[in-house]
Amino acid sequence: MLELAGILVLGVVAQWLAWKIKQPAILPLIIIGLLIGPISTFFTPDGSKLLDGDQIFSGDLLFSFVSLSVGVILFEGGLTLNLKEVKTVASTVRNLLIIGVLITFIGGGLAAYLILDLSVSIALLFGALIIVSGPTVVLPILRNVKPNAKINTILKWEGILIDPLGALIAVLVYEFIKSSSDGNYYTVEALKDFFITISIGFFIGGIGAVFIWYLIGKNKIPDYLKNVFTLGMVILVFTVADILQKEAGLLAATIMGIVLANLKLDDFKKILSFKEDISLILVTLLFILLSSRIEIVQIEKLGTRSLLLFAVVIFIIRPLGVWLSSVGSNLRWRETLFIAWIGPRGIVAAAVASLFSLDLINSTTNSAEIRSDAELLLPLVFLVIVGTVVIQGTSAKWIGKLLGVLRKEPQGVLFVGANELSKKLASFLKKEGFYVLLADTAKHNVKEARKLNLPVYEGNVLSEEIFEEVDLSQIGKLMAVTSNSGLNTLAMNWFDSELGEQNTYRLVSKEEAENENIPLPKNVLFKSRLDYLSLNQLMRSNEDISEVKFYGEAEYEEFIEEKGKTIIPLFIIDADKKLHIISGYPHEVNKDDRLIFLKNKNYSMDEVSN
Repeated sequence: MLELAGILVLGVVAQWLAWKIKQPAILPLIIIGLLIGPISTFFTPDGSKLLDGDQIFSGDLLFSFVSLSVGVILFEGGLTLNLKEVKTVASTVRNLLIIGVLITFIGGGLAAYLILDLSVSIALLFGALIIVSGPTVVLPILRNVKPNAKINTILKWEGILIDPLGALIAVLVYEFIKSSSDGNYYTVEALKDFFITISIGFFIGGIGAVFIWYLIGKNKIPDYLKNVFTLGMVILVFTVADILQKEAGLLAATIMGIVLANLKLDDFKKILSFKEDISLILVTLLFILLSSRIEIVQIEKLGTRSLLLFAVVIFIIRPLGVWLSSVGSNLRWRETLFIAWIGPRGIVAAAVASLFSLDLINSTTNSAEIRSDAELLLPLVFLVIVGTVVIQGTSAKWIGKLLGVLRKEPQGVLFVGANELSKKLASFLKKEGFYVLLADTAKHNVKEARKLNLPVYEGNVLSEEIFEEVDLSQIGKLMAVTSNSGLNTLAMNWFDSELGEQNTYRLVSKEEAENENIPLPKNVLFKSRLDYLSLNQLMRSNEDISEVKFYGEAEYEEFIEEKGKTIIPLFIIDADKKLHIISGYPHEVNKDDRLIFLKNKNYSMDEVSN
């Protein structure tokens, strides 16, 4: 009880720490696991670990827990692989998913075979495991570094799509090793077992996905049970496939996720969100649990040759794969070099490596060479994970500055809410050439915004999914303009660390609008006491949003003195086409700067252009 509670508490601390330092959660999770596991043996009086996974789960129970957990994680990974998206992404991304994957698989396996003298099968399994990157490690780095839009798009989509692909390849290699455990890799019996495993995995996984799609699509399952039912089906599909053919469960779970992701399902986002929450809990448990099981002897076995293998992976294999994948693209050499440097390994790699090594070591049907090499598999993969996250994650910003590939200050605006007010403001800015994006959960608002050809995100702006599903590289400012003042404040706070406090704005609340004794907080839109309803009514009374151009500071000051009380200033667009959102009147205006504003009731000025 104490050990399990300790893992959960430490896992939450690790997740919070990762958020605080803007690094992938995988790093603190593994480090905590190693600290309370093998490293703690140097400090305890009897040389025992502070926490050992074998003390919590013993024997087959540990293997069953890890197997089911990895099955759910692979299912969630499979849910992110939309085949239509693979077709539409840039050619460089497609090449990375084909050429890059092959280079990593073959190159990693060959390097492990030559440098560490691993058996061919374990070396190829290592090569398959280090294919997987994943959004959980890539996106935090991108959000911290902020490379240009081209690099951001390529690395983001590679991370999302390579997760299930890499897992699928790793599972297939693992199935082949298990099918040929007697060492006769190309016997008819081994190939027969491999074919049966693959067939059952694809068939059971596909049937499970179609079954969920039918029941949920036809509303045979109540809303409150849909997520739990899906989780139960994942476990059922995994178990049935594993009973029919040993080790087919992992493949079935992966295929089930991929098939379900490519079937039209209205509640797909809710299911995906739920699975991500479950995966987060399982990943937290698995990483601390399994890294605590590593023995000092296994780490010592790695030696200096493992560091050489690590260097080959990040300095030769990754750059070679990226270079071959970018041939013929419009990437500059600086951009190609930066992409080659960012290749952190992720959660799926560690989870699958943990499961495979555990099973290969304990399996009596495997040769002594396979079991011995399998002991190195988990620490090797952990070395690559920790090494890539630490080295590449901490140096990415410096490398980006050195290569000059960091994005310039983006001028796009994210509107929280796709209501009448935001649509009119966004339409104006779009005509001026600024990138705009509206976010809303109401289907009607989303539909109406799309009729106006405005980019819109249908989803919760306060969820982590927006950073994964939407390219925010062009967004530099946020305007929270919903009728819900609480949501507006939360949205500002949510994006403060992403965009900077000086770039997030909101409307005043009803209380702030009605009580002039309440001082207006910073970053209130348009420095007015007009709440959502009042501003919306004023917007309707203006046929067009007005503007006036100034040729000097004196002209601007004269205009403000004369007309300041009869207008609501919205934006300043300067001569360099930079957008400045008004939160109080700007102190300085240069030549050819334009003030964008709304007329109040008692406004009149013939010389102002509309």
